Amino acid sequence: MKIKFFFGVLCILFLASCSSSRKISTKKNNNVKVVKNPINKLPSVRQQQHVKKLEKGNKSLNKHTLQYIKKYAPLAVLEMHKYDIPASITLAQGILESGNGRSQLASKSNNHFGIKCHTGWKGQKVYHDDDEKGECFRKYKFVETSYKDHSEFLSGRRRYANLFKLRKSDYKGWAKGLKKAGYATDKNYPKKLIKIIETYGLYEFDKIREKDLKRVKKETSKTERKPKIKTKKRVKKYYEVKKGDTLYSIARKYETSVTKLKKVNALTGNTLSIGQKLLIN
Repeated sequence: MKIKFFFGVLCILFLASCSSSRKISTKKNNNVKVVKNPINKLPSVRQQQHVKKLEKGNKSLNKHTLQYIKKYAPLAVLEMHKYDIPASITLAQGILESGNGRSQLASKSNNHFGIKCHTGWKGQKVYHDDDEKGECFRKYKFVETSYKDHSEFLSGRRRYANLFKLRKSDYKGWAKGLKKAGYATDKNYPKKLIKIIETYGLYEFDKIREKDLKRVKKETSKTERKPKIKTKKRVKKYYEVKKGDTLYSIARKYETSVTKLKKVNALTGNTLSIGQKLLIN
């Protein structure tokens, strides 16, 4: 019995030591640095007014497309002045390729132009079914990066070189040229782009000059720094001269000067008369 009891105690001590030496893993809450999306800092290109005008003229327009225009038109115009790609084309492609920014590729990977990885891509990747199953697409941290990469993609490839010989106002030529150069396999791709541009008047953004953009940007920043403050109109205050009053005593009473009293009341001398009304402020 003693031997059994002793053996039992040893077993309990062994198990206790094992449980105490086991490592317990706990999840640590790492501080995540939030990087603000620079889209909020873009200047206005009067896209709000443009959309309001569209809504008045046709209430059946796609609300998601209108929202997309309000949000990304400034970005398309900025890219136009950097890379000479019509803003209307960039916006129409973004609307079409990203499903108004609501497709899985756009919402999860910020890829608004359906650009695939291609040889030499060193950025992040994501896989989606497109022309073939599980194709590699580019993934971006910000939508702005997608817009910039789209501009560099077109301007940096020889097959799109003829597009840059066209006028920026020739959105039809650009739409047809993109299909011809192999941007998309859909034979109706040019028609779809042109329809979006004409339905939503995106060609208006092609007319915005760079100097106009700078002026709008300056006006926007001024408004942000110095909000308009409504000032109340000052009520004129008068004093009726009594017996014994002098300009000096009245000036002291209302914390002003004799010179100022004489100036606002157009007095040439110091003589006052009882009942005379003097403007104080």
